[in-house]
Amino acid sequence: MVAFLAGSVLAAVVALPTSLAAPAESPAPATLGADAASPDIVPGEIAIDLRDDVTSADEADLSARYGVVMRPNSAWSEAHDKLEVADVDPQGEDALIEELSRDPRVEHVEAMSLYRASRFPDDPLYASKQWHLQRVGAERAWAYTCGRGVTVAVVDTGIACFDRGPFSRGTDLAGTRCEGGWNFVDDSPNAADDQGHGTHVAGTIAQTTNNAMGAAGLAFCATLMPVKVLNRQGFGSVTNVAEGIRRAAAEGAQIINLSLGGPIRSRILEDAVKHAISAGVVVVAAAGNSGGRVGWPAAYPGVVAVSATDDRDTIAWFSSRGPEVTIAAPGVGVTQQTVCNGGRDKCEVFGTFNGTSMASPHVAGAAAMVEALGVTSASAVRDALVSTARPRDDSRAYGAGIVDAGAAVAKVFWGHVLLRWVALCALGWLVARRIRRGRGSVATGIVPAVGALVTSVGLAPFVPLLGPAAGAGRSGPLLELAMRPMGEWDLVLVGAGSHAWFLVAGALPVFALTGAAFGVRRLRPFIGAFALGTAAFLSQVAWSADVAFPGGAAACRVWCAMSALFCLWVARVGLEIRRTPPAPGGDRADA
Repeated sequence: MVAFLAGSVLAAVVALPTSLAAPAESPAPATLGADAASPDIVPGEIAIDLRDDVTSADEADLSARYGVVMRPNSAWSEAHDKLEVADVDPQGEDALIEELSRDPRVEHVEAMSLYRASRFPDDPLYASKQWHLQRVGAERAWAYTCGRGVTVAVVDTGIACFDRGPFSRGTDLAGTRCEGGWNFVDDSPNAADDQGHGTHVAGTIAQTTNNAMGAAGLAFCATLMPVKVLNRQGFGSVTNVAEGIRRAAAEGAQIINLSLGGPIRSRILEDAVKHAISAGVVVVAAAGNSGGRVGWPAAYPGVVAVSATDDRDTIAWFSSRGPEVTIAAPGVGVTQQTVCNGGRDKCEVFGTFNGTSMASPHVAGAAAMVEALGVTSASAVRDALVSTARPRDDSRAYGAGIVDAGAAVAKVFWGHVLLRWVALCALGWLVARRIRRGRGSVATGIVPAVGALVTSVGLAPFVPLLGPAAGAGRSGPLLELAMRPMGEWDLVLVGAGSHAWFLVAGALPVFALTGAAFGVRRLRPFIGAFALGTAAFLSQVAWSADVAFPGGAAACRVWCAMSALFCLWVARVGLEIRRTPPAPGGDRADA
């Protein structure tokens, strides 16, 4: 099995996408005919690279002949490489570059271009104003996931998600996926935002990110579900809020964000919350802005109640507090895009708001990122957030502490990888031992290694170590598939709603592959290793029990154990190379 594991490591290296081995992406150098209006070009300034043997007399002649005053780019260039800079008339810049390029004393001449540090994300407001995303570990989290495959319902004033009638899609939500939802104020399918609160909340969860404009969102690959229950004045009836929660759960939202609340306890609303939680939905709610006790629905059992902090991690003066607070998140000076003028006439601003309403979506976004990594049990998502929060002294104000999305997803990801790797090694040793006891030998090499990796830990689980610019948040779904075992591909390709059925996580793919190709002798080692990796994956799921499964955690463990036993039998048969007895007068031959 040592050779088998060595082959696994080699397979991981082979599987690394070539883009990861390349240098950081940078702009292409300017060329003749470059657009002078481009922000990457300095109008009226050119760069001239003279031949190294050009004399001072030659430089004077060039200046006189072409009417340019050249100056060395640096003391180094004056003494060594003859790299000059010249200020010119922008109107005649292209013609001058053309003339200079034909002079034999000039090696290169081009418009002065600008290069900038490669930064992820490149949204301008992220670095200057969105301290709150940085405070919850957004960049660390983006190395692992961007929330792809998870739907977050924003039960609020609506979201500027669509171009319908007088309402328009937010320019910085153009790359964000919006689906489903309902307008319970007008009882219509158009859940547009005519107030601004809901769009601002939605931006923290999934604002379009790395699009070189505006602001960033935390789980920016997640899908938003706009559910409008509050009117233009920001008020809504308890019946509308309750129905909004029920509809979001019925339409398949994995997370519901409730940046709303009130001081009156309602049995109708409580039943709606219980219904959503029993359906496996993570319900996140603002604790309230009274400075006193936690309001409803945040105070209901099972709800993730969120208090608000400022840029010094101090609890906001307005934030409600009490034993019901689950966790804290930034809620002071939170910047996102929102609408103005009632959402009409394409009126939009990047507003900076305060409130536990702004804190709640940070936790909802973090929950979406954890769920995107395969933790689809609502209680397990909550545990991941609570266990990794940065603790503070006052639990009535902060709950478990300040949410840390980066720490939460890192704990989930590497915890899964470690368990799967240990299971793969242990089960591989057991299978190899059984094969050798039967006087067979174990198939090794790159092909079995790939088969085992693709179903156990993924072909490239080490990608997050390269940072957010190379991780799942930037590189797209193909790299995310390489980072993840096949059993979690449905999360990326279909969505978290399908993961409970284990369409690609259990024995079904092994059974199908065995039935279709086991008769092809050369494919048997791959099929055996594929089954071994699947058994390792199922062992981790059975141990962690953090996947939503029909019948609950106990049923999940039983089902995983039975499926793993079948996979181990296939692995035992597929990885064995049997020897036939030697023919009379001949050599032994492989069976």
